[in-house]
Amino acid sequence: VSTKRALCPRRSARNTYAMSSALIVTLIVLAIAVPIAWFKAYPRRLRATPPQLREGAALPEFSAVSEQDEPVHSRDLRGAPAVILFVRGNWCPFCTRQVDQLTQYYRDIVGLGARLVFVTPKPLETTRRVAEFFRVEFEYWLDENHQVARQLDLFLDEGVPSGYAGEYGLHTLWPAAIVTDAAGVIRYTELSRQIKDRPDPRRLLREIRKAIKS
Repeated sequence: VSTKRALCPRRSARNTYAMSSALIVTLIVLAIAVPIAWFKAYPRRLRATPPQLREGAALPEFSAVSEQDEPVHSRDLRGAPAVILFVRGNWCPFCTRQVDQLTQYYRDIVGLGARLVFVTPKPLETTRRVAEFFRVEFEYWLDENHQVARQLDLFLDEGVPSGYAGEYGLHTLWPAAIVTDAAGVIRYTELSRQIKDRPDPRRLLREIRKAIKS
C-alpha cells in the first residue's frame, strides 16, 4: 500500500505535465487555424482600384505617423521613387509572408535609390516586430484611426478575425501596393485581387526601374 501511495504523486505529476503539453499544442494549433479558417470563409471579392490611385494620377496628399511618433506626409516621398505598401499587420499570415518575400529584394529596391514604406493600422509596435525578425529596415507609417485607408478608399470594415479584434480592433485596410516616381506620380497600382493575394516583389522591382526611366 505504501508503495502505491509513493507512486501516486509521480503519476499525478506526469499527468499534469501531459495535460499542460496538450493544452499548449492545442493553443498553438488554434492560433494558426483560426486566421486561416477565417480567410477561407471570408468572401472572395474583387476590389476595383480607386480613381485617385490609378496610374498617371498624382499621389494623394495624406498624413501618417512615423515610428518616432512624428508626423509624416505623402509629399515627403517626392524627390525619389517609392514603393508604398498598405499592410494589415503581423496578425495576418499573408502580410507576414509578404514581408518575408520582400526581404529578398529589399537591397535591390533601395539600391535603386527608392524608398520602401509600409503603411499599417495600429498598433505599430506589433507590426514592427515582423521587420525586426527579418532584420530589414523598412519604413513604417502608422495610419491612426484608419484615416488614410478611408481617404484612399482602402478601408475594410470589420476585416479583422474576432480572435484578434481585442488587440487590433475590428477594422483594417485592403492590401495594396503603389509605385511612384520622383515627381510623386503614380506609375503602378496593385490591389490584392483577393484578401490573401499580395504583389509579387519582382513586379514591384520592375515597376521601380520603369519609374526611374520615365
